Amino acid sequence: MAHVRLFRHYIHLPFVILGLIDFMVLVLAFSAAVFFRYFGDAPLFTENFGFVLPSAVAFSAVNIIVMIALGVHQARLEEGLSGMMLRTIMGLIVSLPLCGAAYLISSDWLWYLAGDGVLTTASVFGFFLIGIFRTLFFSLVSADAFKRHVLVLGAGHRARQILEDLHTPFNRKGFTLAGFVPLPDEPIEIDEKHLIDLPLSLHSYVLAHPIREIVVAVDDRRKGLPMEDLLECKMEGVRIVDGATFYERESRKVALEMITHGWLVFSDGFTVSTVSGFGKRALDILAAATLLLAGLPLMILTAIAIKVEDGLKAPIFYSQERVGLNGRVFKVHKFRSMGMDAEKNGAVWASKNDSRVTRVGDFIRKVRIDELPQIFNVLNGTMAFVGPRPERPVFVEQLIEAIPLYNERHRVKPGLTGWAQLCFAYADNEEDTREKLRYDLYYIKNQSVLLDLLIIIQTVEVVLFKKGSR
Repeated sequence: MAHVRLFRHYIHLPFVILGLIDFMVLVLAFSAAVFFRYFGDAPLFTENFGFVLPSAVAFSAVNIIVMIALGVHQARLEEGLSGMMLRTIMGLIVSLPLCGAAYLISSDWLWYLAGDGVLTTASVFGFFLIGIFRTLFFSLVSADAFKRHVLVLGAGHRARQILEDLHTPFNRKGFTLAGFVPLPDEPIEIDEKHLIDLPLSLHSYVLAHPIREIVVAVDDRRKGLPMEDLLECKMEGVRIVDGATFYERESRKVALEMITHGWLVFSDGFTVSTVSGFGKRALDILAAATLLLAGLPLMILTAIAIKVEDGLKAPIFYSQERVGLNGRVFKVHKFRSMGMDAEKNGAVWASKNDSRVTRVGDFIRKVRIDELPQIFNVLNGTMAFVGPRPERPVFVEQLIEAIPLYNERHRVKPGLTGWAQLCFAYADNEEDTREKLRYDLYYIKNQSVLLDLLIIIQTVEVVLFKKGSR
C-alpha cells in the first residue's frame, strides 16, 4: 500500500517512513550530544541510557511536530532535497526554544534537555545525520518503489476525470497508471494511447502484469460489469475499488462529479459521537486561548496601525454576517482590511490586488492577522478552530443553486482554518469554490480530533509561506 490511513486521513507512505527515520535519527543525535558532553565512556552511557531516553524522545518529538508544521517532507516533492533541508534548518532553529519550554514544564524527568549547549549540539548533529540518512533513503528507494500498479475499468467521463486530475507530470500520488479498459458500448473519452486492448480477459491480463488494484470508474453500471472477471482478480489478491473512493484516497478530496447521495450514505465516514464532539470543543478552546495569548501583541499593533492609516475615528473591526452550522447566520469579526466604503455597491467576491484593500489591510491579509478576532467566535462557540470557512448568506444562496452538495458543508461548524485552506488557494469565483468544496467534503467525511490537530499544525506552513492568502 502506498498510503496508510491514520486519524481517518490518508497519508502517503513515504512521508510516514521519512518521519519515522527522522524521529530515530534525532533521538540518535541527541543521545550523541549527551554522550560527548556528560559521559565519554560507552559502558557508563549504556548503563544510564534509560535516564537519557525521555529527553531524547522529547527533543525528537518537538522537532518532528515543527517539521510537520513547516511542511518539510512534502517540500521534497516541489523544492527537492535542498528545499527540504532548508526547511529542516528552520525547524531545528524554531524547536530550540520549544525544547527549552518543555524542560521548564517537566524538568523532573527531562534532565538532559537544557543546559551546557546540549540542545544546540544535538540540533547540529541532527541536521547532518538527517541529511545523510535522507540522501541514502532517496538513493536506495526509487520514486516508484511505494507505488501500486493500477488499472482503470472504464474509459468514459469518470475515467477521464481520474486521468486529468490524478495522472500529471507532477504526480505525487501512490500509484502508477497501467491504462484504461473500455467496456462494450461505453462512450470513450480517453486518448487511444492510454487504452488497453485485452487479448483475452481482465483476469488473464492481471496474471500477466503486476496489477495490484483495479479501479471501477464506469459511468453507467446498469449496463453491466464483468463480475466473474472481477471476482477472479480479487481472488488473486488484486484490490477492487470504486472510482470515487480511489479519487478520494489519492487526492484527499471528494470527486463531486462521481458521487451521489447513495455513495455518501454507504461510504465510511460522516460519523459524529459525543466523545469526539467533546474532544473537538476542548481542542477548539485550547487552540483559541493559546493563539489569543500568542497573538495579543500583534492584535494591539494591528489596531494601532489601522488607526494611524485611517484616522482615530476609523473602526478597527469589521463584522459581517456568515452562514454557520445548520445554515444559521452569525456575525464573524475581523480586523478591517478594506476602506470604510468598500461595499457601498453591494457584496462582491474578494480578488487578487483588490483596489478596496488598504495598505495595512494588504499586509495583515497576507500574514492572516486580519482573521485573529475570529478567536472570539471560536471561544463563544459560533465557530470551530478547524472547519470549512464560513461564507456570506448572499453568496451561499447562489452557490447552493449552482453547486451540488454545497449545503452539506454546513453540517459542521465553520472554522478559523481548515483542510481546504491547506490544500487550495483563495476562492474568488464559483469554480474555485467548487474545488474547495471537494476538500471541505473530505474533511467533513473524515473529521477527527487528531485530524484537526494535524491541520492546526500544518496551518503554520500556510501562514509562514503565505499559501492561499489574498
